Amino acid sequence: MAQRSVEIMDTTLRDGEQTSGVSFSSSEKLTLAKLLLEELQVDRIEVASARVSDGEFDAVKNITDWAETEGYLDRVEVLTFVDKGVSLKWMEQSGAKVQNLLTKGSLNHLTHQLKKTPKQHFKEIAEVIAQAESMGIITNVYLEDWSNGMRNSPDYVFEFLDFLTQQPVKRILLPDTLGILTHQEAFSFLSQIIKKYPNSHFDFHGHNDYDLSVANVMEALRAGCHGLHLTVNGMGERAGNAPLASVVAVINDFMPEITIGVKESSLYKVSKLVSAFTGFGIPDNKPIVGDNVFTQTAGIHADGDSKKNLYFNDLLPERFGRKRKYALGKTSGKANIQKNLQELGLTLNDDELKKVTERIIELGDKKERVTKEDLPFIISDVLDSELHQQRVFVKSYVLTHSKGLKPSTTLSIEIDGKTYEENAQGDGQFDAFINALKKIYQKEKVALPKLVDYAVRIPPGSNSDALCETIITWQTKERDFTTRGLDSDQTVSAIKATEKMLNLF
Repeated sequence: MAQRSVEIMDTTLRDGEQTSGVSFSSSEKLTLAKLLLEELQVDRIEVASARVSDGEFDAVKNITDWAETEGYLDRVEVLTFVDKGVSLKWMEQSGAKVQNLLTKGSLNHLTHQLKKTPKQHFKEIAEVIAQAESMGIITNVYLEDWSNGMRNSPDYVFEFLDFLTQQPVKRILLPDTLGILTHQEAFSFLSQIIKKYPNSHFDFHGHNDYDLSVANVMEALRAGCHGLHLTVNGMGERAGNAPLASVVAVINDFMPEITIGVKESSLYKVSKLVSAFTGFGIPDNKPIVGDNVFTQTAGIHADGDSKKNLYFNDLLPERFGRKRKYALGKTSGKANIQKNLQELGLTLNDDELKKVTERIIELGDKKERVTKEDLPFIISDVLDSELHQQRVFVKSYVLTHSKGLKPSTTLSIEIDGKTYEENAQGDGQFDAFINALKKIYQKEKVALPKLVDYAVRIPPGSNSDALCETIITWQTKERDFTTRGLDSDQTVSAIKATEKMLNLF
Protein backbone atom coordinates (compact mmCIF):
# COMPACT_ATOMS: atom_id res chain seq x y z
CA MET A 1 0.00 0.00 0.00
CA ALA A 2 1.37 3.41 -0.99
CA GLN A 3 1.98 5.59 2.05
CA ARG A 4 1.79 9.35 2.40
CA SER A 5 3.19 11.53 5.12
CA VAL A 6 0.93 13.86 7.11
CA GLU A 7 2.16 16.84 9.12
CA ILE A 8 1.17 17.11 12.77
CA MET A 9 0.90 20.66 14.05
CA ASP A 10 0.46 20.96 17.83
CA THR A 11 -1.42 24.07 18.92
CA THR A 12 -1.47 23.45 22.69
CA LEU A 13 0.54 26.62 23.33
CA ARG A 14 -1.91 28.76 21.32
CA ASP A 15 -5.37 27.25 20.90
CA GLY A 16 -4.94 24.97 23.93
CA GLU A 17 -4.22 28.03 26.06
CA GLN A 18 -7.76 29.18 25.29
CA THR A 19 -8.95 26.54 27.76
CA SER A 20 -10.80 28.45 30.46
CA GLY A 21 -8.46 29.34 33.33
CA VAL A 22 -5.27 28.18 31.58
CA SER A 23 -2.22 30.38 31.00
CA PHE A 24 1.35 29.23 30.43
CA SER A 25 4.27 31.22 31.77
CA SER A 26 7.10 32.17 29.42
CA SER A 27 9.39 29.48 30.86
CA GLU A 28 6.64 26.85 30.64
CA LYS A 29 6.04 27.69 26.99
CA LEU A 30 9.73 27.30 26.19
CA THR A 31 9.93 23.99 28.06
CA LEU A 32 6.90 22.62 26.23
CA ALA A 33 8.08 23.91 22.85
CA LYS A 34 11.32 21.97 23.31
CA LEU A 35 9.47 18.82 24.38
CA LEU A 36 6.97 19.00 21.53
CA LEU A 37 9.59 19.40 18.83
CA GLU A 38 12.49 17.34 20.20
CA GLU A 39 10.93 14.72 22.48
CA LEU A 40 7.50 14.20 20.92
CA GLN A 41 8.76 15.08 17.43
CA VAL A 42 5.67 16.87 16.09
CA ASP A 43 6.29 18.62 12.78
CA ARG A 44 5.17 22.12 13.75
CA ILE A 45 3.97 24.07 16.78
CA GLU A 46 1.66 27.08 17.00
CA VAL A 47 2.91 28.96 20.03
CA ALA A 48 0.94 32.21 20.44
CA SER A 49 -1.35 34.91 19.08
CA ALA A 50 0.33 38.14 17.99
CA ARG A 51 -0.28 41.36 19.95
CA VAL A 52 -1.80 39.62 22.99
CA SER A 53 0.53 40.82 25.76
CA ASP A 54 4.10 41.65 26.72
CA GLY A 55 4.35 38.24 28.38
CA GLU A 56 3.28 36.54 25.17
CA PHE A 57 5.89 38.51 23.24
CA ASP A 58 8.62 37.47 25.68
CA ALA A 59 7.54 33.82 25.44
CA VAL A 60 7.66 33.84 21.63
CA LYS A 61 11.04 35.63 21.65
CA ASN A 62 12.49 32.97 23.96
CA ILE A 63 11.13 30.19 21.77
CA THR A 64 12.36 31.70 18.49
CA ASP A 65 15.83 32.41 19.95
CA TRP A 66 16.11 28.74 20.92
CA ALA A 67 14.50 27.47 17.70
CA GLU A 68 16.88 29.49 15.53
CA THR A 69 19.96 27.96 17.17
CA GLU A 70 18.50 24.44 16.77
CA GLY A 71 17.25 24.85 13.19
CA TYR A 72 13.54 24.74 14.10
CA LEU A 73 12.52 28.32 13.28
CA ASP A 74 10.41 27.39 10.25
CA ARG A 75 8.44 24.97 12.48
CA VAL A 76 7.32 27.66 14.96
CA GLU A 77 4.08 29.42 13.99
CA VAL A 78 2.14 32.44 15.31
CA LEU A 79 -1.52 33.36 14.80
CA THR A 80 -1.82 36.77 13.14
CA PHE A 81 -4.59 39.11 12.00
CA VAL A 82 -5.56 41.20 8.98
CA ASP A 83 -4.53 44.45 10.67
CA LYS A 84 -2.52 46.48 8.13
CA GLY A 85 0.77 44.87 9.16
CA VAL A 86 0.63 45.40 12.94
CA SER A 87 0.84 41.62 13.59
CA LEU A 88 3.70 41.31 11.09
CA LYS A 89 5.70 43.99 12.89
CA TRP A 90 5.08 42.14 16.18
CA MET A 91 6.29 38.92 14.56
CA GLU A 92 9.39 40.55 13.15
CA GLN A 93 10.36 41.89 16.57
CA SER A 94 9.73 38.51 18.22
CA GLY A 95 11.83 36.67 15.66
CA ALA A 96 9.00 34.48 14.31
CA LYS A 97 9.04 33.54 10.63
CA VAL A 98 5.73 31.73 10.00
CA GLN A 99 2.34 33.43 10.32
CA ASN A 100 -1.03 31.68 10.48
CA LEU A 101 -3.22 34.50 9.18
CA LEU A 102 -6.78 34.50 10.57
CA THR A 103 -9.40 35.28 7.93
CA LYS A 104 -13.14 34.75 7.55
CA GLY A 105 -14.14 31.40 6.07
CA SER A 106 -17.91 31.96 6.13
CA LEU A 107 -19.99 34.70 4.60
CA ASN A 108 -21.88 34.94 7.88
CA HIS A 109 -18.74 35.90 9.83
CA LEU A 110 -17.53 38.23 7.10
CA THR A 111 -20.83 40.08 6.80
CA HIS A 112 -21.76 40.39 10.47
CA GLN A 113 -18.40 40.62 12.21
CA LEU A 114 -16.24 42.51 9.71
CA LYS A 115 -19.14 44.09 7.81
CA LYS A 116 -17.15 43.86 4.57
CA THR A 117 -17.62 42.41 1.12
CA PRO A 118 -15.58 39.45 -0.12
CA LYS A 119 -13.74 41.77 -2.52
CA GLN A 120 -12.71 44.11 0.33
CA HIS A 121 -11.59 41.19 2.53
CA PHE A 122 -9.56 39.55 -0.23
CA LYS A 123 -7.83 42.82 -1.09
CA GLU A 124 -6.71 43.36 2.53
CA ILE A 125 -5.54 39.73 2.80
CA ALA A 126 -3.49 40.08 -0.38
CA GLU A 127 -1.80 43.18 1.06
CA VAL A 128 -0.85 41.33 4.28
CA ILE A 129 0.49 38.34 2.32
CA ALA A 130 2.56 40.59 0.05
CA GLN A 131 3.99 42.49 3.03
CA ALA A 132 4.85 39.21 4.79
CA GLU A 133 6.65 37.96 1.68
CA SER A 134 8.70 41.15 1.51
CA MET A 135 9.70 40.60 5.18
CA GLY A 136 10.73 36.98 4.63
CA ILE A 137 7.74 35.67 6.60
CA ILE A 138 5.98 32.48 5.42
CA THR A 139 2.18 32.66 5.29
CA ASN A 140 -0.39 30.01 6.13
CA VAL A 141 -4.05 31.12 6.10
CA TYR A 142 -6.86 30.12 8.50
CA LEU A 143 -10.42 30.19 7.09
CA GLU A 144 -12.25 30.80 10.36
CA ASP A 145 -15.71 29.18 10.52
CA TRP A 146 -14.95 27.35 7.26
CA SER A 147 -17.17 24.40 8.25
CA ASN A 148 -20.25 26.60 8.60
CA GLY A 149 -19.14 28.32 5.42
CA MET A 150 -19.31 25.00 3.54
CA ARG A 151 -22.75 24.33 4.99
CA ASN A 152 -24.31 27.74 4.41
CA SER A 153 -22.20 29.71 1.90
CA PRO A 154 -20.14 27.25 -0.20
CA ASP A 155 -19.97 29.64 -3.17
CA TYR A 156 -18.15 32.13 -0.94
CA VAL A 157 -15.72 29.44 0.30
CA PHE A 158 -14.80 28.40 -3.23
CA GLU A 159 -14.51 32.03 -4.35
CA PHE A 160 -12.12 32.55 -1.43
CA LEU A 161 -10.12 29.43 -2.28
CA ASP A 162 -9.91 30.47 -5.94
CA PHE A 163 -8.30 33.68 -4.70
CA LEU A 164 -6.02 32.07 -2.08
CA THR A 165 -4.61 29.37 -4.34
CA GLN A 166 -3.22 32.15 -6.56
CA GLN A 167 -1.41 33.77 -3.63
CA PRO A 168 2.07 32.90 -2.28
CA VAL A 169 0.57 30.85 0.57
CA LYS A 170 2.26 27.69 1.89
CA ARG A 171 -0.73 26.08 3.64
CA ILE A 172 -4.48 26.64 3.84
CA LEU A 173 -5.85 25.84 7.31
CA LEU A 174 -9.46 24.66 7.55
CA PRO A 175 -10.83 24.88 11.10
CA ASP A 176 -14.12 23.44 12.29
CA THR A 177 -14.22 26.52 14.51
CA LEU A 178 -17.45 25.73 16.32
CA GLY A 179 -17.11 21.94 16.27
CA ILE A 180 -20.25 21.42 14.18
CA LEU A 181 -19.10 18.85 11.60
CA THR A 182 -20.24 15.27 11.41
CA HIS A 183 -17.72 12.76 10.07
CA GLN A 184 -19.70 12.48 6.82
CA GLU A 185 -19.49 16.24 6.31
CA ALA A 186 -15.79 16.31 7.15
CA PHE A 187 -15.12 13.80 4.38
CA SER A 188 -17.48 15.40 1.88
CA PHE A 189 -16.32 19.00 2.32
CA LEU A 190 -12.61 18.19 2.32
CA SER A 191 -12.88 15.80 -0.62
CA GLN A 192 -14.51 18.51 -2.73
CA ILE A 193 -11.82 21.03 -1.87
CA ILE A 194 -8.78 18.77 -2.21
CA LYS A 195 -9.95 17.42 -5.57
CA LYS A 196 -10.56 20.94 -6.89
CA TYR A 197 -7.19 22.30 -5.68
CA PRO A 198 -4.77 19.36 -6.00
CA ASN A 199 -1.65 21.52 -5.86
CA SER A 200 -2.45 23.16 -2.52
CA HIS A 201 -1.65 21.97 1.01
CA PHE A 202 -4.68 21.73 3.33
CA ASP A 203 -4.65 21.28 7.13
CA PHE A 204 -7.69 20.20 9.15
CA HIS A 205 -8.27 21.77 12.58
CA GLY A 206 -10.98 19.90 14.52
CA HIS A 207 -12.90 20.88 17.65
CA ASN A 208 -14.68 18.43 19.92
CA ASP A 209 -18.05 19.98 20.78
CA TYR A 210 -19.97 16.83 19.81
CA ASP A 211 -17.14 14.45 20.82
CA LEU A 212 -16.61 13.78 17.10
CA SER A 213 -13.16 15.32 16.66
CA VAL A 214 -11.23 12.04 16.30
CA ALA A 215 -13.80 10.62 13.86
CA ASN A 216 -13.63 13.87 11.88
CA VAL A 217 -9.83 13.69 11.80
CA MET A 218 -10.01 10.16 10.38
CA GLU A 219 -12.40 11.30 7.65
CA ALA A 220 -10.25 14.35 6.91
CA LEU A 221 -7.30 12.04 6.35
CA ARG A 222 -9.37 9.71 4.22
CA ALA A 223 -10.35 12.73 2.12
CA GLY A 224 -6.68 13.48 1.54
CA CYS A 225 -5.80 16.35 3.88
CA HIS A 226 -2.10 17.01 4.33
CA GLY A 227 -1.88 18.18 7.93
CA LEU A 228 -3.69 18.03 11.28
CA HIS A 229 -3.93 20.49 14.17
CA LEU A 230 -4.07 18.78 17.59
CA THR A 231 -3.58 19.62 21.27
CA VAL A 232 -2.14 17.73 24.22
CA ASN A 233 -4.99 16.35 26.38
CA GLY A 234 -7.51 17.78 23.90
CA MET A 235 -7.15 21.21 25.49
CA GLY A 236 -8.89 24.16 23.87
CA GLU A 237 -11.89 26.44 23.97
CA ARG A 238 -15.28 24.99 25.03
CA ALA A 239 -15.02 21.18 24.66
CA GLY A 240 -11.47 21.47 23.37
CA ASN A 241 -9.61 20.36 20.25
CA ALA A 242 -8.90 17.00 18.68
CA PRO A 243 -6.64 15.23 21.23
CA LEU A 244 -3.10 14.47 20.12
CA ALA A 245 -2.68 11.11 21.87
CA SER A 246 -5.92 9.57 20.59
CA VAL A 247 -5.32 10.73 17.02
CA VAL A 248 -1.77 9.35 16.98
CA ALA A 249 -2.97 5.95 18.21
CA VAL A 250 -5.84 5.85 15.71
CA ILE A 251 -3.58 6.70 12.76
CA ASN A 252 -0.96 4.14 13.76
CA ASP A 253 -3.49 1.37 14.31
CA PHE A 254 -6.19 1.95 11.70
CA MET A 255 -4.67 3.99 8.87
CA PRO A 256 -1.63 2.13 7.50
CA GLU A 257 -1.59 4.38 4.44
CA ILE A 258 -0.65 7.36 6.66
CA THR A 259 2.77 7.96 8.21
CA ILE A 260 3.42 10.47 11.00
CA GLY A 261 6.56 11.29 12.93
CA VAL A 262 5.14 11.62 16.44
CA LYS A 263 6.93 9.49 19.05
CA GLU A 264 4.23 7.45 20.79
CA SER A 265 6.30 6.57 23.83
CA SER A 266 6.56 10.25 24.83
CA LEU A 267 2.83 11.04 24.70
CA TYR A 268 2.14 10.21 28.34
CA LYS A 269 5.16 12.12 29.65
CA VAL A 270 4.20 15.29 27.78
CA SER A 271 0.54 14.86 28.76
CA LYS A 272 1.39 14.73 32.46
CA LEU A 273 3.68 17.76 32.21
CA VAL A 274 1.01 19.84 30.45
CA SER A 275 -1.46 18.82 33.14
CA ALA A 276 0.99 19.85 35.87
CA PHE A 277 1.71 23.23 34.24
CA THR A 278 -1.95 24.08 33.68
CA GLY A 279 -3.69 22.44 36.64
CA PHE A 280 -6.05 21.09 33.98
CA GLY A 281 -6.70 17.55 35.21
CA ILE A 282 -6.71 14.53 32.92
CA PRO A 283 -9.91 12.47 33.32
CA ASP A 284 -9.04 9.03 34.66
CA ASN A 285 -10.81 7.39 31.72
CA LYS A 286 -9.31 9.59 28.96
CA PRO A 287 -7.98 7.29 26.22
CA ILE A 288 -4.22 6.70 26.13
CA VAL A 289 -3.26 9.14 28.92
CA GLY A 290 -5.92 8.67 31.65
CA ASP A 291 -4.86 6.96 34.88
CA ASN A 292 -7.36 4.10 34.53
CA VAL A 293 -7.20 3.24 30.84
CA PHE A 294 -4.63 0.50 31.27
CA THR A 295 -6.10 -0.79 34.53
CA GLN A 296 -8.02 -4.06 34.67
CA THR A 297 -10.59 -4.01 37.48
CA ALA A 298 -12.65 -7.15 37.04
CA GLY A 299 -10.98 -10.32 38.29
CA ILE A 300 -12.08 -12.23 35.19
CA HIS A 301 -10.05 -9.84 33.04
CA ALA A 302 -6.90 -10.32 35.12
CA ASP A 303 -7.44 -14.07 34.92
CA GLY A 304 -7.84 -13.82 31.14
CA ASP A 305 -4.64 -11.79 30.86
CA SER A 306 -2.81 -14.70 32.47
CA LYS A 307 -4.29 -17.05 29.86
CA LYS A 308 -2.95 -15.95 26.49
CA ASN A 309 -3.70 -12.24 27.06
CA LEU A 310 -7.40 -12.72 26.36
CA TYR A 311 -8.29 -9.17 27.39
CA PHE A 312 -5.48 -7.31 25.59
CA ASN A 313 -6.05 -5.14 22.52
CA ASP A 314 -3.55 -3.34 20.30
CA LEU A 315 -3.36 -0.42 22.73
CA LEU A 316 -0.56 -1.94 24.76
CA PRO A 317 0.50 0.46 27.53
CA GLU A 318 4.21 -0.06 26.78
CA ARG A 319 3.70 1.78 23.48
CA PHE A 320 3.03 4.94 25.46
CA GLY A 321 5.65 4.51 28.16
CA ARG A 322 3.14 3.03 30.59
CA LYS A 323 2.38 -0.25 32.39
CA ARG A 324 -0.75 -2.33 32.78
CA LYS A 325 -2.24 -2.23 36.28
CA TYR A 326 -4.67 -4.46 38.10
CA ALA A 327 -7.07 -2.64 40.40
CA LEU A 328 -7.73 -3.85 43.93
CA GLY A 329 -11.30 -3.63 45.13
CA LYS A 330 -14.52 -5.54 45.57
CA THR A 331 -14.59 -6.80 41.96
CA SER A 332 -10.90 -7.61 41.63
CA GLY A 333 -10.78 -11.20 42.86
CA LYS A 334 -7.74 -13.39 43.38
CA ALA A 335 -6.33 -12.92 39.88
CA ASN A 336 -5.89 -9.16 40.30
CA ILE A 337 -4.25 -9.66 43.67
CA GLN A 338 -1.90 -12.29 42.25
CA LYS A 339 -0.83 -9.86 39.50
CA ASN A 340 0.01 -7.20 42.08
CA LEU A 341 1.80 -9.69 44.30
CA GLN A 342 3.98 -10.74 41.36
CA GLU A 343 5.03 -7.13 40.80
CA LEU A 344 5.93 -6.83 44.47
CA GLY A 345 7.79 -10.16 44.50
CA LEU A 346 5.45 -11.63 47.14
CA THR A 347 3.83 -15.08 47.30
CA LEU A 348 0.92 -16.35 49.38
CA ASN A 349 -0.59 -19.79 49.75
CA ASP A 350 -4.23 -20.33 48.80
CA ASP A 351 -5.54 -19.87 52.34
CA GLU A 352 -3.58 -16.65 52.86
CA LEU A 353 -4.66 -15.34 49.46
CA LYS A 354 -8.29 -16.02 50.31
CA LYS A 355 -8.04 -14.02 53.56
CA VAL A 356 -6.30 -11.10 51.87
CA THR A 357 -8.93 -11.11 49.12
CA GLU A 358 -11.71 -10.96 51.70
CA ARG A 359 -10.09 -7.94 53.36
CA ILE A 360 -9.72 -6.09 50.04
CA ILE A 361 -13.34 -6.81 49.15
CA GLU A 362 -14.35 -5.46 52.56
CA LEU A 363 -12.48 -2.22 51.83
CA GLY A 364 -14.04 -2.08 48.35
CA ASP A 365 -17.51 -2.33 49.83
CA LYS A 366 -16.69 0.81 51.80
CA LYS A 367 -15.90 2.53 48.47
CA GLU A 368 -12.25 2.77 49.44
CA ARG A 369 -9.51 2.63 46.78
CA VAL A 370 -6.67 0.21 47.45
CA THR A 371 -3.33 0.42 45.66
CA LYS A 372 -0.53 -2.05 45.08
CA GLU A 373 1.56 -0.24 47.70
CA ASP A 374 -1.11 -1.00 50.32
CA LEU A 375 -0.85 -4.76 49.78
CA PRO A 376 2.11 -5.55 52.07
CA PHE A 377 0.35 -3.79 54.94
CA ILE A 378 -2.91 -5.59 54.33
CA ILE A 379 -1.06 -8.91 54.16
CA SER A 380 0.85 -8.20 57.35
CA ASP A 381 -2.31 -7.12 59.15
CA VAL A 382 -4.39 -10.09 58.01
CA LEU A 383 -1.72 -12.72 58.64
CA ASP A 384 -0.67 -11.19 61.96
CA SER A 385 -4.27 -11.58 63.13
CA GLU A 386 -4.00 -15.31 62.54
CA LEU A 387 -0.84 -15.82 64.60
CA HIS A 388 -2.62 -15.83 67.95
CA GLN A 389 -5.78 -17.30 69.30
CA GLN A 390 -8.32 -14.54 69.76
CA ARG A 391 -10.06 -14.53 73.13
CA VAL A 392 -10.95 -10.84 73.33
CA PHE A 393 -13.31 -9.30 70.78
CA VAL A 394 -14.26 -5.64 70.51
CA LYS A 395 -17.89 -6.29 69.67
CA SER A 396 -19.30 -2.76 69.33
CA TYR A 397 -18.60 0.85 70.14
CA VAL A 398 -20.13 4.29 69.71
CA LEU A 399 -17.74 7.22 69.35
CA THR A 400 -19.13 10.73 69.87
CA HIS A 401 -17.52 14.11 69.47
CA SER A 402 -19.71 17.19 69.84
CA LYS A 403 -18.81 20.87 70.09
CA GLY A 404 -18.61 21.99 73.72
CA LEU A 405 -18.66 18.42 75.10
CA LYS A 406 -15.82 16.04 75.84
CA PRO A 407 -15.55 13.11 73.41
CA SER A 408 -17.10 9.91 74.78
CA THR A 409 -17.22 6.21 73.96
CA THR A 410 -19.71 3.48 74.76
CA LEU A 411 -17.96 0.13 74.42
CA SER A 412 -18.99 -3.52 74.33
CA ILE A 413 -16.32 -6.23 74.39
CA GLU A 414 -16.28 -9.97 74.86
CA ILE A 415 -13.58 -11.55 77.06
CA ASP A 416 -13.46 -15.35 77.17
CA GLY A 417 -17.09 -15.51 76.09
CA LYS A 418 -18.35 -12.95 78.62
CA THR A 419 -19.69 -9.58 77.41
CA TYR A 420 -18.91 -6.27 79.14
CA GLU A 421 -20.23 -2.77 78.49
CA GLU A 422 -18.91 0.54 79.70
CA ASN A 423 -18.96 4.26 78.93
CA ALA A 424 -16.25 6.89 79.43
CA GLN A 425 -15.09 10.33 78.35
CA GLY A 426 -11.63 11.39 77.25
CA ASP A 427 -9.51 14.05 75.59
CA GLY A 428 -10.25 12.48 72.21
CA GLN A 429 -12.30 9.61 70.83
CA PHE A 430 -9.51 7.05 71.21
CA ASP A 431 -8.66 8.31 74.70
CA ALA A 432 -12.33 7.89 75.64
CA PHE A 433 -12.21 4.35 74.21
CA ILE A 434 -9.15 3.51 76.34
CA ASN A 435 -10.78 4.96 79.46
CA ALA A 436 -13.88 2.81 78.90
CA LEU A 437 -11.64 -0.20 78.40
CA LYS A 438 -9.76 0.51 81.64
CA LYS A 439 -13.03 0.62 83.56
CA ILE A 440 -13.91 -2.87 82.30
CA TYR A 441 -10.52 -4.36 83.20
CA GLN A 442 -10.39 -2.58 86.58
CA LYS A 443 -13.60 -4.41 87.53
CA GLU A 444 -11.74 -7.64 86.76
CA LYS A 445 -8.75 -6.33 88.71
CA VAL A 446 -6.51 -6.55 85.65
CA ALA A 447 -4.01 -3.79 84.84
CA LEU A 448 -3.70 -2.98 81.17
CA PRO A 449 -0.33 -2.35 79.52
CA LYS A 450 0.73 1.27 79.40
CA LEU A 451 0.57 3.07 76.06
CA VAL A 452 4.04 4.56 75.51
CA ASP A 453 4.04 5.46 71.81
CA TYR A 454 1.34 6.11 69.20
CA ALA A 455 2.11 6.69 65.52
CA VAL A 456 -0.20 7.10 62.54
CA ARG A 457 0.81 6.92 58.90
CA ILE A 458 -0.39 6.22 55.41
CA PRO A 459 1.45 3.15 54.06
CA PRO A 460 4.61 4.41 52.30
CA GLY A 461 4.17 4.73 48.55
CA SER A 462 0.40 4.53 48.74
CA ASN A 463 -1.49 7.08 46.70
CA SER A 464 -4.89 5.93 47.87
CA ASP A 465 -7.20 7.05 50.65
CA ALA A 466 -8.10 3.48 51.58
CA LEU A 467 -5.76 2.76 54.46
CA CYS A 468 -4.44 4.33 57.59
CA GLU A 469 -1.95 2.43 59.73
CA THR A 470 -1.75 3.02 63.48
CA ILE A 471 1.26 1.64 65.32
CA ILE A 472 1.06 1.54 69.13
CA THR A 473 3.84 0.56 71.51
CA TRP A 474 2.73 -0.91 74.86
CA GLN A 475 4.69 -1.44 78.05
CA THR A 476 4.26 -4.02 80.81
CA LYS A 477 6.58 -4.78 83.71
CA GLU A 478 8.18 -7.55 81.69
CA ARG A 479 8.46 -6.09 78.18
CA ASP A 480 7.59 -3.58 75.50
CA PHE A 481 5.68 -4.75 72.44
CA THR A 482 4.02 -3.21 69.40
CA THR A 483 0.71 -3.82 67.67
CA ARG A 484 -0.59 -2.39 64.43
CA GLY A 485 -4.08 -1.67 63.14
CA LEU A 486 -5.13 -1.03 59.57
CA ASP A 487 -8.33 0.67 58.48
CA SER A 488 -9.65 3.55 56.39
CA ASP A 489 -10.51 5.43 59.63
CA GLN A 490 -7.70 6.52 61.95
CA THR A 491 -9.56 5.90 65.23
CA VAL A 492 -10.80 2.50 64.06
CA SER A 493 -7.26 1.48 63.06
CA ALA A 494 -6.12 2.41 66.61
CA ILE A 495 -8.95 0.35 68.10
CA LYS A 496 -7.88 -2.64 65.98
CA ALA A 497 -4.30 -2.25 67.23
CA THR A 498 -5.66 -2.16 70.80
CA GLU A 499 -7.75 -5.30 70.24
CA LYS A 500 -4.57 -7.10 69.16
CA MET A 501 -2.86 -5.91 72.34
CA LEU A 502 -5.69 -7.31 74.48
CA ASN A 503 -5.08 -10.73 72.95
CA LEU A 504 -1.32 -10.63 73.44
CA PHE A 505 -0.53 -9.33 76.94
